[in-house]
Amino acid sequence: MKRVVIFATGSGSNAENLIRFFQNSDNVSVIQVLTNNPHAKVLDRAKRLKVSALSFNRIAFTQTDHVLNNLKILKPDLIILAGFLWKFPEKILDEFPNKVINVHPALLPKFGGKGMYGMHVHNAVVENKEIETGITIHYVNENYDEGATIFQAKCDVLPSDTAENVASKIHELEMEHFPKVVEQLLKD
Repeated sequence: MKRVVIFATGSGSNAENLIRFFQNSDNVSVIQVLTNNPHAKVLDRAKRLKVSALSFNRIAFTQTDHVLNNLKILKPDLIILAGFLWKFPEKILDEFPNKVINVHPALLPKFGGKGMYGMHVHNAVVENKEIETGITIHYVNENYDEGATIFQAKCDVLPSDTAENVASKIHELEMEHFPKVVEQLLKD
């Protein structure tokens, strides 16, 4: 059984989608959800779906080994960032090489980097009059959104699209592709 840990910051729709996708799997189990936001809706989603969920603060994540030691105990085969907004510490990346992935709401390298998340990305796509955008699933390294690309999916951006329209299209791509890409990664 492959073991998955999900990190999320906000509502957790991607986390829930992944948990539901693997709920009846004989090969993959989401064993824990971790969040840096003690009020995140992802905690409620995980509880409802009967998945262990914990919150942590910046000290536990970056200055001590609290989160790292928790991960060492869990022994995940894959760590998934699903709307997690903090930069991932090198000590965790070093302990789990090529086992940390992220989904980014744009076609990297466009619209990546510090501060480029959520509606900031979608607003930038619309303001720059892009004709397409999409999602990038990539490995996480020590820099924001610079890890090797695993998968991209595209969608059109119409001249009439608002940032909210773009966000909706991106959400659909994430829901459709993210679990399947995770499943394939865990098979390989």
